[in-house]
Amino acid sequence: MSEQVANERKFVGADFDKCTGCGICELVCALERENVFDPKFSRIKVLRLYQLVNMPVVCRFCEDAPCVRSCSRDALKQSEETGLIMVDDVKCDGCGWCIESCKYGAIFLNADRKTVMMCDLCDGQPQCVEWCPEGALNLMTQKMLDEKARKTTVNKLIPETWR
Repeated sequence: MSEQVANERKFVGADFDKCTGCGICELVCALERENVFDPKFSRIKVLRLYQLVNMPVVCRFCEDAPCVRSCSRDALKQSEETGLIMVDDVKCDGCGWCIESCKYGAIFLNADRKTVMMCDLCDGQPQCVEWCPEGALNLMTQKMLDEKARKTTVNKLIPETWR
């Protein structure tokens, strides 16, 4: 791995070809971060798009994160070093501006606490990655995810015999 890739921000990314939509990542996340076995408290959500694709959605720790900029109560702070976004539950009133501004749909409302929640990589050991039975989840950079998506698209669009 090059030094440049090693220094890029990493997030939990998915191999859509491997994801079966089982939801174990959601359950493990909720248990690890909220101490409940309930996917509505998960910081990762699996979008099940008909029977075509299962797509786990999780925070990508954007540069100049729009969610942080949109928070009028200053409840979201982003680490300059890691890119992780921390939520100050005392300041957050669950208004939803950050949810609206996230282009990945990776911020979720905790209706019980009336605050938002997003992936924090489980303090560096993401349990969703650890427990995924299909190995569909990994820590990756945006470049790595883009490359994987391009390869998957090419493999689906161009028949094997043409390559």
